[in-house]
Amino acid sequence: MRILFASAEVDPFAKVGGLADVAASLPQRLKEIGHDVRVVTPCHASGKAAHAASRQHRLLTVQSPGKPRDVDIATVEGIGGVPVELVADEHYFLRPNVYGEPDDLLRYQFFCRVIIEMLRADEWVPDILHLNDWHTAPLAFGLRNQAWSNPRLRGVASVFTIHNLRYRGPDELNDFLAQAIYYADVVTTVSPTYAREILTREYGEGLEALLGLRGNALLGILNGLNYDLFNPRTDPHVRHHYDLATVEQRWPNRDALREELGLPKTDGPIAAMVTRLTEQKGVDLAIQIVPEMVLAGGQFVVLGDGDAWLKEELRRLAAEYPDHVRLAPRHDPGLAQRIYAGCDLFLMPSRYEPCGLGQLIAMRYGAVPVGRRTGGLADTILDLDEHPETGTGFLFDEFSQFALASAYERAVRAFREPETWLRLQRNGMSRDYSWRASATYYIEAYTQALRARGIVPLE
Repeated sequence: MRILFASAEVDPFAKVGGLADVAASLPQRLKEIGHDVRVVTPCHASGKAAHAASRQHRLLTVQSPGKPRDVDIATVEGIGGVPVELVADEHYFLRPNVYGEPDDLLRYQFFCRVIIEMLRADEWVPDILHLNDWHTAPLAFGLRNQAWSNPRLRGVASVFTIHNLRYRGPDELNDFLAQAIYYADVVTTVSPTYAREILTREYGEGLEALLGLRGNALLGILNGLNYDLFNPRTDPHVRHHYDLATVEQRWPNRDALREELGLPKTDGPIAAMVTRLTEQKGVDLAIQIVPEMVLAGGQFVVLGDGDAWLKEELRRLAAEYPDHVRLAPRHDPGLAQRIYAGCDLFLMPSRYEPCGLGQLIAMRYGAVPVGRRTGGLADTILDLDEHPETGTGFLFDEFSQFALASAYERAVRAFREPETWLRLQRNGMSRDYSWRASATYYIEAYTQALRARGIVPLE
């Protein structure tokens, strides 16, 4: 099967959030199992060096408001050898910011126009056009509209993935997300529970009725994790390596993390968050239970940037509890890996969480997640009280500081029972949340999309 994966960001050429990980790792796995997959993405400033170093360039003339524009598309090698098409344009791209520019709407509309021209002009034509979030959503309609007059496009089916329903684009009068939900042959989102949640008024962001119309064409497929990149046995950022068989050797990383952050040793657990500092992530809840953490002898480490008021609150707590709280208000991949390898508890008290990668990475590294029972957290964390032998963490239901505090207290009790704690760590590290299973489900979604277009896919 030929698959073109379209994304606003792709690791390592540009990365803001989890979309970049998915856009790199899912195509890698699809390639490994024998499919002809390529990725197309804008060339942001962070990808300029790779674009310039490529020996494969082609110019493409693309219609845009005002006049046609010539774009320079370079083919580069992505993770796992996947071909990545970097689309360079001096006016719309090659900027430091992936998102947040005043003309984002025009920038990503132009990116969609580039992809349509690629489909018209290139010898290689995909069977599946896999779209992601609002940046590529206009193509769901554009593909169908262009197919009437272009036989090359009639055999291309579209799959649209919603990574976060709340992000609908910068223009309140142009909801490309809704358009793609209606026109895509199959709509997916990033966990089974989130796929059910967005059909409700609480989580549907006003689109629950439209999503309900899709019936069996709305699928929830859990995001995976690149187990080659996230591997405590080989991670270059981690000081002391270990794996499932040697998880006891993980403990020196706790001391190393404390040393790096200037924290003293205590007899309580290190709780951590690696996240955007937003209310969606429940950072405000975590702030409210810091006194309980301190009373338990615990420490709280936060890595991430975001809302100014949350940073100010965390700085205030760090000043009030200098032996217990640390904030690193930045994006720091190396420190993130050392936090995963050195913390005991990983907090994800999210208001909603379409999938979440943090809890998957935490379990891979032997940290025990504490999360709210929503979205992908509900699909991936097995609560210890509900699963005494196979539990991997702790869940709570109500979005409140009291529910989070109760889950934290349960986690501290388990932390003080070495046999229970080791079982939690081993259970989490034993779970397979790699792309192996998820990629198979995407192939089924692609097959369903082709059949919806009346195309019999090659098995």
